[in-house]
Amino acid sequence: MTTIGIYEKALPKDIDWKERLLLAKKLEFDFVEMSIDETDERLQRLDWTKEERKEVREAIHETGVKILSICLSGHRRFPFGSEDRSKRIEAMNLMGKAIDLASDLGVRTIQLAGYDVYYEKKTLKSREYFIENLKKAVAMAAAKEIVLSIEIMDDPFINSISKFLKIKDQIRSPYLQVYPDVGNLSAWPENDVGYELEIGIDQISAIHLKDTLAVTEQFPGKFKEVPFGNGCVDFLGCLKTLKRLEYNGPFLIEMWSENSETPEKEIEQAKAFLFPYLKEAGYRDK
Repeated sequence: MTTIGIYEKALPKDIDWKERLLLAKKLEFDFVEMSIDETDERLQRLDWTKEERKEVREAIHETGVKILSICLSGHRRFPFGSEDRSKRIEAMNLMGKAIDLASDLGVRTIQLAGYDVYYEKKTLKSREYFIENLKKAVAMAAAKEIVLSIEIMDDPFINSISKFLKIKDQIRSPYLQVYPDVGNLSAWPENDVGYELEIGIDQISAIHLKDTLAVTEQFPGKFKEVPFGNGCVDFLGCLKTLKRLEYNGPFLIEMWSENSETPEKEIEQAKAFLFPYLKEAGYRDK
């Protein structure tokens, strides 16, 4: 039976890691995905001391709930493809620190956002810088046996597994994989979701579960905080396709309820929606 995790940003923000992992356990999750986003507060985690890292490892050991992945979205602020050389240097610095942190905590996968740049204009040069620096990053990760996995995004640069595979053709390494978000994948009308999962199945390291509102000519889509069941994702169809393809990797429920007054209630509502589909597709036995 596959493992099912919860995104850190779904859980209350102002609690320590032992409390966070215990809450995830109470809510029946197998693991937590850590967030290292572009805020100074979360980027500081990359500079945790040996004692701070030990405290997190002990929390993992005591609770039995692991941190299997890190969502490293700090590269939105310091992108691989930036025109600014100093930002590209900082992007690689963050990458090295994240790989070391993952190695110290027992994290298997670092999820990278599929952006060449986020706040800058996209160019052919930004694509080249992205590939050049991603290639270096994959070599760094391979040395520590950490997988880098590109998330399918809310951005045209890599909004399909097909586009990821074009990047993968340039970097032929088992330490570079894809992390499909079924919400993002489903929101782009040009994507044939079943086909995308089929062509990428042997490259998938994990799956994000969230709902989205589709992109149209009149609407840019909505990629965050869409209540499950209110969006465009055919969850049962996605899960049955993955089961047919013999996908047995982890699923991660992605939510942003960390500042909510009732995060546990919102997570339970998400479970009530998703878990029956996971069971019907053969991914849960209860």
